[in-house]
Amino acid sequence: MLMVALVHYPTINKEGRVVTTSVTNFDIHDIARASTTFGVARYYLVTPVELQQQFVRRIVHHWLEGSGAEYNPTRKEALTAVEIAPDLAAVGEAIERDFGRAATWVATSARRYGNTISCAALRRRLRDEPDQPVCLIFGTGSGLHPQILEEADLILEPIQGPTAYNHLSVRSAVSIYLDRLLAVRGD
Repeated sequence: MLMVALVHYPTINKEGRVVTTSVTNFDIHDIARASTTFGVARYYLVTPVELQQQFVRRIVHHWLEGSGAEYNPTRKEALTAVEIAPDLAAVGEAIERDFGRAATWVATSARRYGNTISCAALRRRLRDEPDQPVCLIFGTGSGLHPQILEEADLILEPIQGPTAYNHLSVRSAVSIYLDRLLAVRGD
């Protein structure tokens, strides 16, 4: 069973400095919709900033209980899987509480590491161990802080196109990975 965590802290900027990035409306909606399309069990928005958490709560409330719930029921369905967390430790606690087991942590990066796993191997693992929670961690800004990458159980292979350019939006990366891991195929 797959979960997605979008981390806004600790992340790094272009200079490699630790930063906190801002949650955007697109982060909330687009990743929730992709997560629901592919059957992700939970989508965690991770930020320690209380004002950012309030922003997410306000958006989610509008679509779950406000006028948005009647206006767009499919958006309501997508946003039911959204949960706010101040850090990855809280995400881990929520996963254990809600799913009864500790998660396997799989970070994403544009680089390869020693513990890199292919999408095909993770897809098989998700299929063969359907009750094992797996949390796929995405970073905003210029990526996850190196400590998260070091502490992750695995790192998913980078998305690589046919060019040297390699700077996808996090929303695009989430959708590509979810398709590679969970899409219904004839294989």
